[in-house]
Amino acid sequence: MTSRAALPPLRGRVQADAPLAPFTWFRVGGPAQWLVRPADADDLLLLLRDLPAGMPLTAIGAASNLIVRDGGVRGVVVKLAGRAFGSIDTDGEGIVVGAAALDTTVAEHAAASGLGGLEFLCGIPGTIGGAVAMNAGAYGSEIKDVLDWAEVATPAGLLRLTASELGFAYRKAALPQGGIVVRARLRGAPGDAAAIASRMAEIRAAREATQPVRSRTGGSTFKNPPGHRAWQLVDEAGCRGLRYGGAQVSALHANFLLNTGGATAADIEGLGEQVRARVKAATGVELEWEIKRIGELAR
Repeated sequence: MTSRAALPPLRGRVQADAPLAPFTWFRVGGPAQWLVRPADADDLLLLLRDLPAGMPLTAIGAASNLIVRDGGVRGVVVKLAGRAFGSIDTDGEGIVVGAAALDTTVAEHAAASGLGGLEFLCGIPGTIGGAVAMNAGAYGSEIKDVLDWAEVATPAGLLRLTASELGFAYRKAALPQGGIVVRARLRGAPGDAAAIASRMAEIRAAREATQPVRSRTGGSTFKNPPGHRAWQLVDEAGCRGLRYGGAQVSALHANFLLNTGGATAADIEGLGEQVRARVKAATGVELEWEIKRIGELAR
C-alpha cells in the first residue's frame, strides 16, 4: 500500500482504508485506499498536480447514483465537503454554488431569492458537482439549460468553462482529463415566489408518489434509450419486483434498484445486469447504465 508520505502535504483530511459504504445511498461497497477531503480548492489543486504518477483518482459527491464495488477503490477517492465547497450565493439573476451544495438546497435558495427556472433541481438527489459532471436532469430540464460556467480543478490548474465548452450531452459532460468540478454559476429568471414554491411542491409530490425515495436506492438505474423509456422496457421484460440476493427491482418504479437490507454491491450490480439481459432478449434494446460503478470486485 502507498504510504501517506507519497501523497502531497495536504491541509485537508486524509484517511487510509476508509469505509465508503456509509456515504452511498445503497449503503454497500468496500473501502477507499485513501479518502481525501480537501480543505479548499487550493488543496484540491495541489493534490491533482502532485498526485503520484499512476495512482488512480476518483471523485464522489453525494454518492446518490453510485455503486461502490465490494472490493473497494484503489488509489485516492476525493470527496468535496464543508463550507469551502458548499457555498451558495445569489449573483444578479443567477446563483453561484459550490460543488458540494445539494441540488435541492440550491433550488430552495433560488426560490427564496425569487429566481425561477431551477425548480427541477429539487427533484434530483445529489450535489451540483455531480449534476454538472453528468448533465443531470429531471422534469423537462437539464443542467445544460441553466449553466453559465463551471470552475473545474485540473492537474494543470483551475479552468472556468462555459456550457458550450463542456460539451454537454445526455447524462454526460466533457470534463477535462482528471478534472473535478468545484463551483458553478446557474442562470435563473426573476419569478413569483409563490409560483416557484408551488412548482417545487408539485415536483416533490410527484417524486414521493412515483419513486422509492425512502429506500436504499441509487436513483435512475439506466439511461432512457432513444425513443424509449427505460422503466417501461424493464417493466415489459417482466423485471418489476425481480430479486437477486438482497437486491430488488422496485415495484413502485421499475428503473430503480433497491437494497432490501442485506444486499452486497455484487447483488445490486448483478441484478442490473440480469435486467439488461432480459430487456435485450425481450426487446432488442441494450440498456446503458446511468448509475456509475466504481472499484474492484471482491476477491
